Amino acid sequence: MSLEQTVNNDIKTAMLAKDKLRLETLRSIKAGILLAKTAENATEITEEFEIKMLQKMTKQRKESADIYKSQNRPELAEKELAEAEIIEQYLPKQLSEEEITEVLKKIIADTGATSAKDMGKVMSAANKQLAGKADGRLIAETVKKLLA
Repeated sequence: MSLEQTVNNDIKTAMLAKDKLRLETLRSIKAGILLAKTAENATEITEEFEIKMLQKMTKQRKESADIYKSQNRPELAEKELAEAEIIEQYLPKQLSEEEITEVLKKIIADTGATSAKDMGKVMSAANKQLAGKADGRLIAETVKKLLA
């Protein structure tokens, strides 16, 4: 089942359950999908695109929550974090740090990287292999540690 169908079904469920926060969040996901579909140079929406879109939405919510916390608005920060949590349910399961390290060690061995100069090669391969399964910042930090 595609993300759009899943979200539409979950919207119906949230409406019946009168879950306002979940409904609002799911509608924002649906709006993102519709915007992508109707964009000027729109192509077919791939699973990779859906993952990137959901990651971007999650990141936006978390950044907004940080801003609200710094502005002493905990109630708004809490709402943003709750929305981020709902969106994350539609992302693939995130890998643990140990799992990421294991995958990166294999990539480093495959690419023959030996120093920080080879970080670009490793990051390119890692981003392709770990797309949607790990945070980019965490991948970069782990690669730096392994190549140091």
